[in-house]
Formats: sequence, structure tokens, C-alpha cells
Amino acid sequence: MTRSHPPARLSAIPKTGVLRALGTMSGTSLDGVDAAIVETDGVAIHGFGASAYRAYEPVERAQLAAALGQWQGPQVEAAGEIVTRAHADLLAQVLSDQADTDQRAVDVIGFHGQTLAHAPQTQGTLQVGDGAALAAELATPVVWDFRSDDVRLGGEGAPLAPFFHFACAKYLKRDKPLCFLNLGGVGNLTYVDPRFDAAEDPGALLAFDTGPANAPINDLVQARCGQMMDEGGAIARGGVVETGALELFLAEPYFARMPPKSLDRNDFAEMIDLVSELTDRDATATLTAMCAAAVAQGMEHCPEPPEVVLITGGGRHNPVLMEMLRVSLDCPVAPIESVGLDGDMLEAQAFAHLAVRVARGLPTSCPGTTGVRACVGGGVVSVPGGAG
Repeated sequence: MTRSHPPARLSAIPKTGVLRALGTMSGTSLDGVDAAIVETDGVAIHGFGASAYRAYEPVERAQLAAALGQWQGPQVEAAGEIVTRAHADLLAQVLSDQADTDQRAVDVIGFHGQTLAHAPQTQGTLQVGDGAALAAELATPVVWDFRSDDVRLGGEGAPLAPFFHFACAKYLKRDKPLCFLNLGGVGNLTYVDPRFDAAEDPGALLAFDTGPANAPINDLVQARCGQMMDEGGAIARGGVVETGALELFLAEPYFARMPPKSLDRNDFAEMIDLVSELTDRDATATLTAMCAAAVAQGMEHCPEPPEVVLITGGGRHNPVLMEMLRVSLDCPVAPIESVGLDGDMLEAQAFAHLAVRVARGLPTSCPGTTGVRACVGGGVVSVPGGAG
């Protein structure tokens, strides 16, 4: 499912110079909304600003979960309203805080929305939330619907953070290949070669979803233990990995596909069935091992060994998963905080950076990141009182 939009009016967004962009992300873990400010010209990162978080209330989370995998209908509409309202609340607070502290005004907002369904080779991709309504309510231009154009032109529509990862590598002044591994509901890997001049240069980036990450673990411990997640890996730590289930998991055809490639949150829902007869601890340990094994499989696609794998997303807080990764991979593994970046806000920061790229007509994906036929600058711009 993709959408067509009238041409955007960009007059409200400065066409040159460094902008203060406020990005948001609501991931497949359904925990809440992240928001973060980045100072960028769409190519280089010039600084990082304030960040904030709004958790979804239990009733909101339940309604979002009920809409997962659906493309239309009342539950999808309800989910869209929840997502728009949650973002409006958080963004209004961030904008107010910036004004109260005499910070320079935010020039543009990057609004990802909430992915409910993703099947790029058949039905498309669906992120709910109304960027035009946010622009009107917040009196600030909003860039949104980042993925549809990529899918329309033959791409996977995901992952989209790699262009920001390239900018981060340049910001960190790295001169050797490295990987960014986001462990959210789904795992995704970006191989960055900062020796290239631009993110869109052939060979500068390779990106793809590695496989399930926190989503099946969270689903299992919620169903069995009444917990939102395996906090600190406490449940998995006491378990034993069922190697038979792990082998069946790795036999899935997805792992034999060459990247770029992407997943829907529920594409591996049968993982729960593979561990259904195990104890809580053994089942959680096995699902955690599946996440690490999927990453190890994915690393084989890197053009050359990376200097380091930097971990972002909630998975980096799970010491059992982190240790499994260190054992499985043939290079150093470290949380992204080890290089001074914020692993909780990196995806929100990514959509701040991408919003500026969209506003300035720069590509946001390329053949190496989504498999799209040529570099694409996706996204829709909505300005207060304007089209979009």
C-alpha cells in the first residue's frame, strides 16, 4: 500500500545552511516515541541537541499491537490516531522546552510514524500517523512517509537509517569500515565504508535486516511472565539454548537471500512455536541465541571485516545477547555509547537528518541500502497551512 501526494511546498524550510531538525521514531517494539534534535545540512552532522521520550500507555500499546499486520480498517485508523496524538504531545513539549531555554527554533520535523505492515514485494509498506496534521498543530514543517517512494521504485523501503550512519561515521572521523547494528524489534545492520566521499557512492553502504531481534523475546516474556521485556537478560541467563530449534530457525530461506532485504515484525512469528515446549528460561535463551545467530549470518555479507560493530537499540541493554554477539562475531562488539553517540535516540536522530535530506532533494536510499534501482529521495513535506 503506497500513497500519492500533491507536490510539497518547501518555502517554509531554509534551502541552505545548517538546520535544526527534530526527528521521531516509534519502533516495532511498541514501547513509545523517541524524539531528538540534530543540527545538520543534510550531508554532515554539525551537532546534537535535546532528546525526549514518551512511553505508550498500556491501552495504547494494546491497540497498536492489535493493528499490527493489517493494511486497513477500524483498527488501523485507531492506531493512526494514537500515533499522531502521542507524537503531537511529545513534539509540542520538546518545542516548548526549546523556546523556554531560548534555543534556536526547530526548522523541520522528521516524522517516521508507526509501521503496521511491511511487504514491499507484494503489498507495499504502511506507516500510520498524519504528518500534515502534525505540521498544522505544531506550526512547523513536517517531513513524513519516508518509505513509500522507495518501495514504489522497487526497493525494500528499509532500512532507512544507513545514510545517517554514514554521516555518523564521518562525524566520528572514522577511516576504516565499521558496522552499525540496531537491535530493536527487528535487527538491522549497516556496513559503512567512510573512505567514500558520499553515502550514495557505490560501495559506501550495505544495509539489510538481519532477522528478528527483541520482538519475539518481548512477546514471549509478556505472554509467559507478564513482563515487558527480559530486563537485563535475567530470564535468558538461567536458560539453556535448544540447538535443534536454533538449527531449524537458521534453515529459514530468508538467511540464504542476498541483501539488501527487509522484514516485517511478524515475519518470524513461528519462532515462538519452535520454543513452545521449552521452559521460560530455555525458551528465552533460545530466542536470544536466534537473534545473535542471525546477526552472525548477516555479517558474512560484509565486503570486508569491519573494525568494530557498534550496537544501538534496546538489545544493547541485554548483557546475555551482547555476550552471545561477542562470541559469535570475529570483530570487536561495543555499545554505541563507547564512541559518544546515544543508542536510545539514534533512530530518531536519523529521521531528523533524513528530513533535511528530503527537504533539499538529496537521496535517502540507494541500491546498496534498500535494493532500489537508483538513488531515491523519498518523503513528503507538509508545511503549516500548505499542501503535502
